Amino acid sequence: MNQRPLDGIRVIEMGSLIAGPFAGKTLGDFGADVIKIEPPRQGDPLRSWRTDEGKTSMWWHVQARNKKSVAIDLRKKEGQEIVRKLILEADVVIENFRPGTMEKWGLDYESLSRENPGLVMLRISGYGQTGPLRDRTGYGVVAEAMGGFRHITGEPGKAPVRPGISIGDSLSALHGVIGIMMALYNRVANSGKGQVIDVALYESVFNMMEGAVPEYDRLGVTREPAGSALQGIAPTNAYPSKDGSYFLIAGNGDSIFPRLMGLIGRDDLAQEPALARNPGRVANMARIDEAIAQWSVQRSIDEALDDLAKAGVPAGRIFTIKDIVEDEQYLARDMIKEVTLDDGSALKVPGVVPKLSATPGSFEGGGPQLGQHTEQVLRESGFSDDQIAQLKQLEVI
Repeated sequence: MNQRPLDGIRVIEMGSLIAGPFAGKTLGDFGADVIKIEPPRQGDPLRSWRTDEGKTSMWWHVQARNKKSVAIDLRKKEGQEIVRKLILEADVVIENFRPGTMEKWGLDYESLSRENPGLVMLRISGYGQTGPLRDRTGYGVVAEAMGGFRHITGEPGKAPVRPGISIGDSLSALHGVIGIMMALYNRVANSGKGQVIDVALYESVFNMMEGAVPEYDRLGVTREPAGSALQGIAPTNAYPSKDGSYFLIAGNGDSIFPRLMGLIGRDDLAQEPALARNPGRVANMARIDEAIAQWSVQRSIDEALDDLAKAGVPAGRIFTIKDIVEDEQYLARDMIKEVTLDDGSALKVPGVVPKLSATPGSFEGGGPQLGQHTEQVLRESGFSDDQIAQLKQLEVI
């Protein structure tokens, strides 16, 4: 395996499901030694999400790759002491518990950093570590609503539409990874000390809301749902094809719009002064979309996309997962990988993002079995065989 940028960085991943573990997965892809702490009997609930009864979740083999599973009961004092020892030997700890949980276990950053001054701690929670809502249980779905995202999804006048993925959790994980990398850089370049990264789920969503705040503050504009279009930008929408399905066209650039209108036989719209700039096109969005749809519905998606590509107009089909795993672009960029699981079976999983030219990320195999690395990690941390046997007897591990 080639050198990776985070080789030598040790991460203790605490918490479960999506946000914290997604951050750990991303660091692991780029070389970090990620030790995942799980409850001894049931493990991370993600192990059984979206799968047939009695089998390991397919998602688990993406989210938990490159990780060592260490099963420790954090409800017991002995378990808390083990994790404390592991954290004191680590560079990064990731947790996504309700605020106050780490403090209750004696794993507060203040005491940990006194013994490990370089420690970086990522804390992901629904509402952050401060503020009047800090103690509420926070889930990504609620964060998407509070962050403003849910209000602008769906069709006008109908109930907001839930995206088909846990976008609030994943966005928070990526913000957390950005924070970890900045903190590690600062530790090396400036202070030699670590710090806390406080990520709130709703703030991660809110951070993606583009110009919504100044638009409201200065102009009194509240962005509203616009279906498959994008409010304030035209034309960009999903258009019908001859075979009854839809595809996307993004002809909203000032230089692109005339090419699109020429392609669909509407030079009259291309030459209309009011439509030369985006504000004028937005005011005439319905008229423009109708003209494009009259052209698109007479063509198959393949025919339309071929013509649009020749005209230099951004467009694309709406991919299913079947389309993705068979697509030549995905395959050419190594975005569909195949791993061998412990039972010898092969499984397709997503590749690594982003792509680094000199120290690319990589992974082998799927997610670990529950507690697969407990004894290995404890021995590396100095625990004797007798101590490990006693911890097993006490059901701490």
